Amino acid sequence: MRSVIYSLLLAAVSASPVPDIGDEVHLLQERQDNSSSSSLLPYSLPPNGPDVLRAADITTKQLTFTYGPPVGVGPYYPAGVLGTTYATMDGAIDDAELAAQVTIMRTDDAKARLDNAKYNGLKTLDDYTKLYDGEWQPSSQPTGQYDGILTNYTQDLLFSMERLSFNPYAVRRLNPPSDSIPFEVDNAIVAKVTGQTLESLFTSGRLFYVDHTVQGRLQKAQPPQYAPACDALFYICPSSGDLLPLAIRTGVSNNLVYTPEDTADDWLLAKIMFNVNDFFMAQFDHFSRNHFVAEIVHEAAVRTLSDSHPVLAILKRLLYGAFGIRPLALVILIRPGGDIDQYFGNSGAAAAQFANETYFNGSAGALRSNYFLTNLEKRGLINSPVGPALKSFPFYEDATPIYNAIRDFTGTFISSYYSSDAAISSDKELQAWIKEANGPAGVIDFPTIKTRSNLATLLAEIGRLVSFSHHAINLNQLITVASTLPFHPTALYKPIPTAKNVTDVASYLPPLDKALGFIGVAANFARPLLANTNRSLINMFDDPIMLHRMNSATRAANEKFKSAMSARSEVVRNRGFDANGLSQGMPFVWQALDPGVAAWSLTI
Repeated sequence: MRSVIYSLLLAAVSASPVPDIGDEVHLLQERQDNSSSSSLLPYSLPPNGPDVLRAADITTKQLTFTYGPPVGVGPYYPAGVLGTTYATMDGAIDDAELAAQVTIMRTDDAKARLDNAKYNGLKTLDDYTKLYDGEWQPSSQPTGQYDGILTNYTQDLLFSMERLSFNPYAVRRLNPPSDSIPFEVDNAIVAKVTGQTLESLFTSGRLFYVDHTVQGRLQKAQPPQYAPACDALFYICPSSGDLLPLAIRTGVSNNLVYTPEDTADDWLLAKIMFNVNDFFMAQFDHFSRNHFVAEIVHEAAVRTLSDSHPVLAILKRLLYGAFGIRPLALVILIRPGGDIDQYFGNSGAAAAQFANETYFNGSAGALRSNYFLTNLEKRGLINSPVGPALKSFPFYEDATPIYNAIRDFTGTFISSYYSSDAAISSDKELQAWIKEANGPAGVIDFPTIKTRSNLATLLAEIGRLVSFSHHAINLNQLITVASTLPFHPTALYKPIPTAKNVTDVASYLPPLDKALGFIGVAANFARPLLANTNRSLINMFDDPIMLHRMNSATRAANEKFKSAMSARSEVVRNRGFDANGLSQGMPFVWQALDPGVAAWSLTI
């Protein structure tokens, strides 16, 4: 059965015109300044003395942009006359982008359903790969399904490297001084697989862990959709240096432990079961990690910084469309009978609970302790005090040049407006923002801002949240790699096995209507129309309205950023396999963080 919301989306398309470039420019302009005038005064810091107009502006905003209750999930949501205006404008932006994509998806879906004879009733694993054979091409542009993801999915290296590419937030290295081995694996099997004991892998810093067991206590979807609650051990191979899977535990029923020494079908099913949990975690952790954190920081800024403040201008640019997402998610995904209930093993209520818990407990919701490098270091993925370095870390490899370019821009921007660190302390609006974030807004772990470097880093981290941190998990990723079948279903369609020796893995996968239905959902998250336009990450700061009011140093920094990102785009888009059949150490080609394709905002 097709998604209930599918019909609503089609109705939205009928009611909403597909935006053209003129509409997009207009929305960008209005979102930035709420004005079409090009003669607005330059952005400026508040004077040391009184400024009646700026003070009145802020007072008005505090009265009219208030903290309302969450929309289903997350922190406060904008309320009041001005807050509602922001939310409505952002909703219009997001609705227009979605309507344009649904138009593409409708055509793709109709073609895929007409071609259903070639899928052979999805009787075999290979039949599932035919779902993408000449199908869903417009929605998957410009890359299509990534090379290798539909042909090499049985390889253990592909499975393990997915943890270091399109969901890099779940895995961590076990640290002997503070951790323990989470579950036991027969040492004879461990020795056969790795050449070492489990204890020696652990004490040498070679053992990694992903824990999705929390999903075991979440509300389940209705049968025939099922979800396990897996956890898994990975290890750095002493001979090859590759990160490889060692064991997967199902977390339900008989809590079976699978290893590469099981039959090929059992081991493949174990990896598929793990992916059911991993996809759920990735999508609803990203909701709290990216959307919730960035939104509430912005809300605090709107209430405390004058619209003439250059820092607020940057935040407005970065948070383009952001307030429109939570209402969409509630209607499309989370509500009873929504897409999560229809296609996942865990329910929509479970997704809301998971997103709220990971936000409010700080695991995803803390700002400072989840800074880009800080987060990777605390999970032992870079600069680990124990064990060998990861041989290849594609997310880090692709994210670092983007982060560095953003930080270069924000560093120049802040230094051009603040002549010294002392100027940070004397900016009363900035100090009010810090107080607001740590007080009424309730931002979790808002950083100390005493220096220009502190502020530049904070802005770079907001840039991270709305760009590569988000787009590694979401956006085009869903249809090009993260939910591709047969290896990445969102639910099993038979109960979790209570014994091994499964011989028909395909029977656990979604039937044709469910498979096509969720591919359609994934297609609606893609934004192929934004690739190679002013909405691509290359143009993150390239807003003519904003830059007109900025100083010359900021305008020059934008040109430098664009140049760096254009060069990086060439690297990523021309990526392919090496002589060993690998790309970035993986048996598939990952291109999610192409700055010419990925967007610079949270409009999905």
